[in-house]
Parts: sequence; C-alpha cells; structure tokens
Amino acid sequence: MDSAMAAVVRESGAFGGLLYVLPPGDDALWQVLVAGVPQEMAAPWRRVGLTDPMPVADAVRQRRLVWRGGREDMARQYPRVALVLPYDFGLAAAPLVSGTAVRGGLVLLWPGGHPERLGAAERAVIEEGCRRLGGIVETMLDRDGRLPTADRPRTLPPPRPRTPSPFEASVLSAFVDRLPGGSCALDLDGRVTFVTAGAAALLGAGRAELVGALPWETLPWMDVPHVEDRYRAALVSRRPQAFTVARPPDTWLSFELYPDATGLSVRITPGARGEEGPSGSVPTSGPSRATVLYHLMHLASTLTEAVGVQDVVEQTADQLLPALGAQGMVVMAPEDGRLRIVGHRGYHADLLDRYDAAPLDPAVPGVDVMSTGVPGFWTTFDELRARYPATPHEDGMAAWAVLPLIASGRPIGSLLLAYARPHAFPPGERAALTSLAGLVGQALDRARLYDAKHHLAHRLQSALLPHTLPRVPRLNVAARYLPAAHGLNVGGDFYDLIRLDEHTAGATIGDVQGHNVDAAALMGQVRTAVHAHATAGAPPDDVLAGTNRLLTDLDPGLFTSCAYVHLDLATHRACVALAGHPPPLVRHADGRMETLRVPPGLLLGVEPDTLYPSLEFPLPPGSVLALYTDGLVEAPGVDLDDAIAALAGLVEACDPADLDEMADTLIRHAPAPGDDIALLLISPLA
Repeated sequence: MDSAMAAVVRESGAFGGLLYVLPPGDDALWQVLVAGVPQEMAAPWRRVGLTDPMPVADAVRQRRLVWRGGREDMARQYPRVALVLPYDFGLAAAPLVSGTAVRGGLVLLWPGGHPERLGAAERAVIEEGCRRLGGIVETMLDRDGRLPTADRPRTLPPPRPRTPSPFEASVLSAFVDRLPGGSCALDLDGRVTFVTAGAAALLGAGRAELVGALPWETLPWMDVPHVEDRYRAALVSRRPQAFTVARPPDTWLSFELYPDATGLSVRITPGARGEEGPSGSVPTSGPSRATVLYHLMHLASTLTEAVGVQDVVEQTADQLLPALGAQGMVVMAPEDGRLRIVGHRGYHADLLDRYDAAPLDPAVPGVDVMSTGVPGFWTTFDELRARYPATPHEDGMAAWAVLPLIASGRPIGSLLLAYARPHAFPPGERAALTSLAGLVGQALDRARLYDAKHHLAHRLQSALLPHTLPRVPRLNVAARYLPAAHGLNVGGDFYDLIRLDEHTAGATIGDVQGHNVDAAALMGQVRTAVHAHATAGAPPDDVLAGTNRLLTDLDPGLFTSCAYVHLDLATHRACVALAGHPPPLVRHADGRMETLRVPPGLLLGVEPDTLYPSLEFPLPPGSVLALYTDGLVEAPGVDLDDAIAALAGLVEACDPADLDEMADTLIRHAPAPGDDIALLLISPLA
C-alpha cells in the first residue's frame, strides 16, 4: 500500500495526499496514510462521515472524481476546508473501487499555480492509482476480514534528497557560511534539522537547543499565529513565504521560507519593523496558539452544520480529540434533576452507565463545573482528588479538563476532556479550551431544541398516518413511507385505504407542500376530509372537489396534490381522479405496463370551484395498481416522463404476487430523498 500510494503521488505530480478506507457497513471514511503533509495538519480529517460536506466524502458517495482548482474554488464548494486551510492549492478526491464495491477514497494535493483544470494524463494516473489501491484494500479485507482504522494514520517518509560527496558537502558548507545573515532547514513537521552559526546568533539560541525543535515552541517570541501560518502556507501552497517578527527587546528579523518535497529552507536576515507587532506570549505546552486557532475555526464551521445532539457530540469528538491530543471526551447535561451522559468518545459505556442518571451532586466534577460555570483543569489525579475527595480513579487517564457548556449566558452542561499522558494547561491553552467549549455549548443548545421539535413533529405525523391499513377481502396491499433527508424529517405525504362496504374500497395518496409541522398538520386534515367524503359514497371527482372546497375555506397557505381511487372488487373495475398528482401505474395481469393518463385537475386549495375529471379502468385479479408521490420519481436533471417510465420498468420486473418485495425494490431505487416518498401498491385477488 505504501509503495502504491507513493507512486500515485509521484506520477500525478502531486506533492502529497491522504488515503482513506471505508470499512464494510461503516458510515465514515478513516484516514490510514498521509504523504507530503504533517500529521497535525491532516488531523481534522482523520475521520470523515460519508455525508460530511468534504471532497473525499462526495467523491466516495457519488463515485466520481472531485477536483477543486484553487482557493476561491475551494471556498465556494467546501468552505469548511477553505476556512482551516486558507491557502492556494489544488485538490483532487477520487473513490477506491474494487469490483462494484467502494473501499475508500484518495485525496491528492497540488501546489498553488496548478492549471485551473486537471489534465487528462493526471486523471489517468489517478484512476489507475485508485484501481490499484482499491485492489490492495480489497485484498486486506479478504485476508484480515477488517480494515485498519487506527486513531493515528501512518506517514509516508518524504523522498530522500541526493547525498552529496564529501567534496560537495564541504563546498556547500562553505557556500552557506559565506551568505549574509543565517540559514536553517525545517522538515515537513516544522522541526529544525540544520542551522548555521549565523542563524543561531540571530535567533539568540544555541544550535544544540534548536536542532530537533519546533521554532515556535523553543523560542517564545515566535509563538505568534502568523509565524506558524506562513509555515503552513509554504507547505500547502509549495510557494515561498516571508514574514518579519520581533526578537525581544527590539530586534526585528526577516524570514524567507522556500519549500520542496523534503522540507523548507529558511533564510534569516536582520529586518525592519513589519506590520505585525511583537508578541508577549509565553512558552506553552500542548498545541500552539495558531493550531488551536485553526481548530477553533474548523469546529465553528462544523458545528453550524450539526443538526441533532448526537451530531454535535460526534463532530466535537472528531475535531477536538485529534486537535488537542486528548484521548477521551464526555458531554454531560442536567435533566429532571439528574446528570445525563449525552455522549462520549474514548470511554467504555459500562463505566459511564454508572454515572448516567446520577443525582446532581456537586462532589462530581462535571456537576460542580456545570453549576458554577467555572472550568476545572487537573494535571494529576492527586490535584483532582484534592478538590473532589470522593472521586475514584476509574478511567486510567492522567490529566483532565472539565469545561462548562454555556448558552445564552447560562451553563447547560459540561464537557470533560481526558488525557492518557501527563498534560499541562498553561493560561493560553485554558482560554482556548474555554472558547471551544463555548462553541459546543451553543451548538448543543440549538441541537436540543431541534431534537425536541423533531420528536414533537414525529409524534404528530405518527398520529396522523395510519398505523395499519384495514383488511379488505380479496385485496392485497403494501405501503411505504420515507421522510425527506432534510428539515425535520417530517412532511405532508400521506396514504390511506378505506373499506367502504363488502365489495368496494377507496385508496388515496397525496403530498402536502413543505417539510414541517404545518405540512404534517394539514396532511391530517386532507386525509380526514378525503376519508369523510369517501365513506359518504362520493365518486372520485366529488371526493377531490369536496376536499378542495374545505382547503380553500381553511386557506392554509399550502397546496396539496392528491389521487383518489374507487375500487369495485365485484366487477374488477376502478375509477381514479387526480389533483395535480403524478399518474398512477397499472401492471396488467399479462405483465403489460400502463400509465393512466388522467387529465389532472388543479392542486387542492387553489380554486374553490375546480372540477376533477375521472377515468374508469379495469383492475382484474393479478394486476397491480401503483400510487406514489413525486419524491419517488423526481430528481435534479432527470425528465419526469423518463423517471416515471423507469419506475414502470421496475414494477414490470417485480413479482406481482409479492407486493412487499415490490415496494422495497421501488423504495431502494428511489433518488436520494430530498423529498418525502409515499407508496401504495394494490392488487385484487380472485
């Protein structure tokens, strides 16, 4: 796998890339290989959900190559990526396909200045590389029965530079020493690998102290966001960068960064005051301020897209744990006088179950922080036990931060971050962690409100849709309902089967405009009106006309499509009328398909005196009548007639004696549910 990954990076002309695997049955991609960029820079995307707005998720889900050719292009299509990496670079993402299965995804990165479009030769290399990598992943799955999803992916070593001869080395050393100022080299992780005496003198540090260290950690005055930002910009864009920074008390230095595939060459010369002012920062442990700033922005953009409480928990864990180097996370909130574990990562459920629904005891750190709004930081268990003597050391962790989740100025919960190794919390990091918790608290408050509305809407919709369809002698029926994939996942699609007498029945299906509680409530009114008119013995045209008059009187501001069918099981005939609804399909007993071309009347609720033409047709035993809403056939860029014809082909290919299997097949082949889907299949029996 390593050699195949290195080959596709090299042959495509990319400077680096990320390799993901998709374990069978999983809903997320896991990063397993990193090439050409530091682990820390790739950390926000170690786990990518298949529905996340990310290039690799789109590539895998849609089975196509995704290309973004620069900063503006990236910002338009994937603002989350552009916010975290606001630099000029090209990105291609493609699925790893083996046979008919998608086994992962590949991301490749090009320097800024790449042509706007991806070349044909580059595409060919990517496609061949994905086929090869997909085959390797498939082989791993066949051999081990699983795919690697380790928390920390492997990093491919950069290409080895040419080793100079002893003579060349002496000449190069003399050349560097003759240059004014100083020079040093950084590896791709930003650590100093070489420094001249002149550079060490300008930096005010010994060469032994600098080699192997990150400059912004060893030199406190370099721990300012723009220093690491320019280093990141050089790595991602592969273009030279420059900045000035003040070495206390008043020495200004100018830095020029020149990147390549193995690292960065840095020229240091005396400079003049730049636009950036000197920093009063102090040495820190843990992530630098620039790193935390990037992850703060990334978390903010991510949480704006989180919907429910579990979305907030998952997104927070995905972003914070790798960014902060933590190994465990627990989100807690009060509920009915008890402590509730809202979600967690890195802990065994058995341990947390003992605390779920426990009393709100201030002797518990999460409860105390929640009630006071004051964060707590403990670098050892002795510190934690000194503050909370009754707390047992059950999780095996070495350091903890417990942060209040604040929304609208009040604590609504607490967030625990746990570290497996000793961890200090200097003032800068404490402030950053508190800010991060503030974002989580606001998102959690919104998510809880959404979940409450979602629960209420589903209860309303469940009460309005039929729990079971009535048993009608000599009639086989199957029904399905699938909510839209956006909004509250509720809407106005409905269906019903109405037993009229021993030999007759009515069937209806409809679609109220919208995907909210109002649509669900109106759906109940429409279904009730259709049921009332049908049981009074009205024919299909009068059923729709009467329902239409009711809706125009109510003036709900929403329109409804509807189909109503009267079924005569004695004569094996049926009559249908439509109100702006897609045409029903009939699979005749001989297998022939027919689309019932009924003149559709206006949608219900538009004009009070609308007439609804009806059509009578034979429906003998062995035939199947398919009623459906437009969510089953409508898709962007697809002609509606073509979509209905494709649906008819599926009905024709199914076994008419097994309506449940037919219904499952039709739903399975439906477009991605951007709209609700209702389906009602009816087949008379002899």
